[in-house]
Amino acid sequence: QVQLVESGGGLVQPGGSLRLSCAISGFTFSNYDTSWYRQAPGKERELVAAMTSDGTRLNYADSVKGRFTITRDNARNTVYLQMNSLKPEDTAVYYCKAVNLYSPTYWGQGTQVTVSS
Repeated sequence: QVQLVESGGGLVQPGGSLRLSCAISGFTFSNYDTSWYRQAPGKERELVAAMTSDGTRLNYADSVKGRFTITRDNARNTVYLQMNSLKPEDTAVYYCKAVNLYSPTYWGQGTQVTVSS
C-alpha cells in the first residue's frame, strides 16, 4: 500500500523554524523525484521545493530561496523540508509529492504550518 505521511507542522512565531518530514512506503522511493507543495486558503497549490531522485538537481520557489532546504534520505525513505526564517505568508498546508515518469504520481495528506505571533 502506497503511503506518504507528512509530519512536523504546527504553530510557530515569525522568524522561527520547522522541519517537515514525509515518510514514504509502498514503492521504491529512490526511483522517484520528490517535492514539497503548499496551499494557502483561497489560493492554488504551489511548488515550494523539488529534488530529483539522485539529488543532483534542486528547485525552489523564489519566495523561499535561502530560507527552505529540501533533503532526502533514501535509506529511511523520507524527504524533509527544513524551513527557517518563517514568515506569516508561509502559512499553508504543506504536501509532499513523489513522481516518476513510469508510475502514478503520489501525494501525501498534508500538514498544516501556521506562522503567527
